[in-house]
Amino acid sequence: MALTNSSTQDFIPIKEIRENVVILKDGSMRAVLIASSLNFALKSVDERTAILLQYQNFLNSLDFHIQFFIESKKLDIRPYITAIEERGKEQTNELIKVQTREYVEFIKNFTEVTNIMTKSFFVVVPYSTPIIETRGFMAKIPLLNSKKSRLEANQTDNFREYKIQLEQRISVVQDGLNRIGVRTTELGTEELVELYFKIFNPGETSSPNIKNL
Repeated sequence: MALTNSSTQDFIPIKEIRENVVILKDGSMRAVLIASSLNFALKSVDERTAILLQYQNFLNSLDFHIQFFIESKKLDIRPYITAIEERGKEQTNELIKVQTREYVEFIKNFTEVTNIMTKSFFVVVPYSTPIIETRGFMAKIPLLNSKKSRLEANQTDNFREYKIQLEQRISVVQDGLNRIGVRTTELGTEELVELYFKIFNPGETSSPNIKNL
């Protein structure tokens, strides 16, 4: 049985990321919002009830699906330790230098036995675009340059139209979450590239160069 080599790109559903929008290979679009956290445990009973009811009303008011995504990762304490060590070298007081070294050792020992995690909360807002597929003999005829230019222009116009529809959904989600005390911000193109790069490359510590994507 002959085996065919498939690149990693074949398994990634993303076609491109531009103008703060993730475009999937099936033509659908996604926007991603980063959301603030809400300490539900510190709320009173009445506040909890009000939040749950408001959240229920928000979900029931949607006529489209949304996705909640929580990213948990171990906090990289190395930049903080490096900054403290540099400040310790600048001190002229020997007592402060000793205290700084002891503090750095304490932080190192503490992080070795305790996993300090950070959590980020995201909301994915989708929009499925109409798909027009060309089949049969006409699909094999090469387009003339003028026709190709018109097709590309139509695709650009369609993208603008679909993005407006997506932005309307974003506003609905942001307003609904804001009513329960959750603030949201839409991720930009570079932030989306970095987010998805880390999702598909969990072992990588460096950030991608957007110019090479």
